Amino acid sequence: MLPLRRREFLTGMAALAGGTLKAAQAPHRIDVHHHLFPPAYRTAIGNQAAAQPAWSPAQSIEEMDKGGIATAVLSLSSPGVWFGDVDQARRLSRIVNDYGAMAAKDHPGRFGLFAALPLPDIDGSLREIGYALDTLKADGIGLLTSYGDKWLGDAAFAPVWTELNRRKAVIYTHPTTAACCGNLRNEVPAVMIEWATDTTRTAASLLFSGTAARYPDIRWILSHGGGTTPFLLSRFVYQEATMKGKEQVLPKGLMYELKKFYYDTAQANSAPALAALLKVAPPSQILLGTDYPFRTAAEVMDGLTAQRFPAKDLRAIERDNALRLLPALQH
Repeated sequence: MLPLRRREFLTGMAALAGGTLKAAQAPHRIDVHHHLFPPAYRTAIGNQAAAQPAWSPAQSIEEMDKGGIATAVLSLSSPGVWFGDVDQARRLSRIVNDYGAMAAKDHPGRFGLFAALPLPDIDGSLREIGYALDTLKADGIGLLTSYGDKWLGDAAFAPVWTELNRRKAVIYTHPTTAACCGNLRNEVPAVMIEWATDTTRTAASLLFSGTAARYPDIRWILSHGGGTTPFLLSRFVYQEATMKGKEQVLPKGLMYELKKFYYDTAQANSAPALAALLKVAPPSQILLGTDYPFRTAAEVMDGLTAQRFPAKDLRAIERDNALRLLPALQH
């Protein structure tokens, strides 16, 4: 048997180590791709909500605690709020934004909010920007990658970008099924392939319409590692090299704008996806995203761990990059 003093010393050291380990494992991560589905929203969209999993703030917090996530920025996934009716879209945006703001208020420090807008309704969107950012103090705006036959670089959206550029706003983008691809008859649903393509198409739209360069103070987040953008980079480069007026459209060059975009890790955490993304953007532009409740934090962290990022870069992806972009999340 160990002498009493030695046993006390080892017991104390074990307790200290346990306390240190517990502190090290305290939630610190920030998840920028985390969805909300308010009950009133589900009811209002009826059958359109059938593909959405069960969700509540309590379920999110349970998952966040498991995954070491301190704060999740809530946003709406597809199908969003636009179903062709202006009044409905305005009403749904307000339902979603009020619910998200209340969740943040009820659970201090645990939730942020990317507010929904009733695009393509410009007047309604401008009013909702003021309400969401000034009254609700939302952290940014959450948009779908396309609305009917319009992607985000479309000239029709210019008044919204002018206002959000003035506010130096963050815009989080989430893919949806484009009008072209909603009736595919195939074993593989659109969410598996076309959604990543829609993110890529909206990135191309922002770049080659000149929107990204024209509104330089908007900070754009592309979901799912930018979709297929990294794989298609050589095509983007060729488009830039052969287009007319590129000096006006991309005055600082394609790669300058691509490296300004932010990219989240939701469903883009495999080794090939991360390796490709790192050829397009530095670690400083990569943000942790889980896609909860569709995916888990464990899946994302397994992928990031397997990539063997340097500790400094991993910390940046998990937390520091998000705080630089969204300083109000500092708690």
